[in-house]
Amino acid sequence: MQTPLRNMRVKKELKITDVAHAVNCDPGYLSRVERGVHTASPELAEKLSRFYSGEITELQILYPKRYARASESQPPNINQSL
Repeated sequence: MQTPLRNMRVKKELKITDVAHAVNCDPGYLSRVERGVHTASPELAEKLSRFYSGEITELQILYPKRYARASESQPPNINQSL
């Protein structure tokens, strides 16, 4: 699953270590949050949202499955001609 948090970092062409350092977080833990393995604390979500200047919300960080790309959560569109 591509989380909104990971998508934002990749879009900004940032290294995970740089983001982790900026928000005072372990890079390994941040990686697990980005992959959806762990849930960010509300405090970390707030720091990350501020780091990205509000381009990603705390809710998107705390509940990544709700905000995952639509193409990942929906079945493929199959055209059936009758």
